[in-house]
Amino acid sequence: MLIVITAHLSALCDNRATMLTPNEFRRIALGLQGAIEREHMGHPDFRANGRIFATLSADNKMGMVSLSPEQQADAMRANPEMFVPAAGAWGKGGSTMVRLAVADAEVVGEAMTLAWQRTLEKRTPAPLRRRT
Repeated sequence: MLIVITAHLSALCDNRATMLTPNEFRRIALGLQGAIEREHMGHPDFRANGRIFATLSADNKMGMVSLSPEQQADAMRANPEMFVPAAGAWGKGGSTMVRLAVADAEVVGEAMTLAWQRTLEKRTPAPLRRRT
């Protein structure tokens, strides 16, 4: 499925990037099943199944979608002007910043759907550590 969506992302990057407003980003996020808006560290976040899958920056210039590292690499390869990794360990883990000034709604919608789908994945509890 990732290959199909990646191909779709690539097909949509034909220099059609236009500004995506924060409200359009919000509309895309809240259009996904079970999505709710909350606040996290002073800015809006979007959650499903108790997990954050997207956020908006406090200045409304950037969004974030929580992709896998592989999905992040695909998105950045297809749309390097639109997607950049978040800083530090978050970025290495797949948190991907969206430059709203050059974002295309369809491409962001595809990436956000991937992020939302990740909230459906079953969480694996960390193994208990033994005291020595």
